[in-house]
Amino acid sequence: MISFELDHHLRHIHLIGIGGISMSAIAEVLLKHGYRISGSDMKDSRILDKLRQHGAEVFIGHHEENVKNPDLVVYSAAIKENNSERQEAKKQGIPQIDRAEMLGLIMKKYDKAIAVAGSHGKTTTTSLLSLILEYARLDPTILVGGELEEIGGNIKIGESQHFITEACEYVESFLKFNPFIGIILNIDEDHLDYYKDIHHIKAAFRRFAELIPQEGFLVACKDDANVRDIYHDLNCQVITYGIKEDADVIAKNIEFNTNGFPSFEVQFKGENIGHFQLSIPGLHNVNNSLASIATAHILGISPTEIAQHIKVYKGIHRRFELLGEVKGAKIVDDYAHHPVEIRATLEAVQKYPHREIWCVFQPHTYTRTFALLHDFAQSFQQADHVIITDIYAAREVDEGKIHSSQLAELIKNHKDVRYMRDFEEIADFLYDNIQPQDLVLTMGAGDVNRIGDLLINRK
Repeated sequence: MISFELDHHLRHIHLIGIGGISMSAIAEVLLKHGYRISGSDMKDSRILDKLRQHGAEVFIGHHEENVKNPDLVVYSAAIKENNSERQEAKKQGIPQIDRAEMLGLIMKKYDKAIAVAGSHGKTTTTSLLSLILEYARLDPTILVGGELEEIGGNIKIGESQHFITEACEYVESFLKFNPFIGIILNIDEDHLDYYKDIHHIKAAFRRFAELIPQEGFLVACKDDANVRDIYHDLNCQVITYGIKEDADVIAKNIEFNTNGFPSFEVQFKGENIGHFQLSIPGLHNVNNSLASIATAHILGISPTEIAQHIKVYKGIHRRFELLGEVKGAKIVDDYAHHPVEIRATLEAVQKYPHREIWCVFQPHTYTRTFALLHDFAQSFQQADHVIITDIYAAREVDEGKIHSSQLAELIKNHKDVRYMRDFEEIADFLYDNIQPQDLVLTMGAGDVNRIGDLLINRK
């Protein structure tokens, strides 16, 4: 492994897949630290325009001639070994590392590196915590897996020793990180194209927790039984939080206003530290906020400041994002793509003003849909109408084992449900059937949000 502290000989770094949300953020950090950056991606984007403005040399398409004698090549998870640029780097004898390893090396430059891990809620929690630190004038460097309006995108370069990033468990990427504070929000069955079972997943999270140094902290959700299984006998300090369990940090007297936004009292080791109000809906976001509150408290931010700053956060792109209204019905988009996330979002919606809920769900990856098919079928109980569209393949190839129509058939036992594959047809169907005060909720990690845009433009 290359030691980031000793890499003064590295001048030019080439990133394959530079347009991705995480890779582009890494490129910006490296540019800030004075490196010459080049990179390639399959299609142009606003993100790439921003990198060009900051001095990166960007190529569209992957071609061996793009590899112009860099000192190091970094590649994203989507870039396989047979990629033409990776092959050229190998031919030239140029060292190569993946995105997670580079992110781990960057983290070594910061004394207070915070890594937010968990099967669900990473982006929301990272965003909440980032804004608390930013408004508390700690000037953090922030890498978040979504578009955060308050920082103008997915990254903000700070001047302090505070660094915040999401820690993805896919292919055990987060085991290459170097956190001073690690957060574990929850642990569920997911990414079963890589992990064998829940025991394999829990073992990876345990190893992540073991990365934290003795003087560091693990902030862990005590409500989650799988998380409880993995934080015993660690060398670092453990701070637990929760709603249901007797944790170090616990929310009490939870109430919801007419918009479905929760407020609550927080106790830290038995002492009431204040009243907190969120501007995002859902009980699951109370837990996400508790992780942020606990971490900010560790960093010395006063409860009064935390409460003031946490209320400012109004969400992130594709996390219960209000897109607009059509015929008096609200159109909302959400990134939920796992049964646990779907149930949490639909539960949050129950406290949000509405007449009926129309849920349009796009399954994400064949392996996830196949492995969790029956869990998915049970997750739409709180929707009035369900539309299932085709599976978004992402990184996978269709082997013919699973189809969206199979999920729709299973859900039919419980709900008004239909399988529809054409986005234009879905938008037309919704337009013809929604009523004033209805809520249309598009859900999934693919491009299902386009349906909301089509529906809004339909008017």
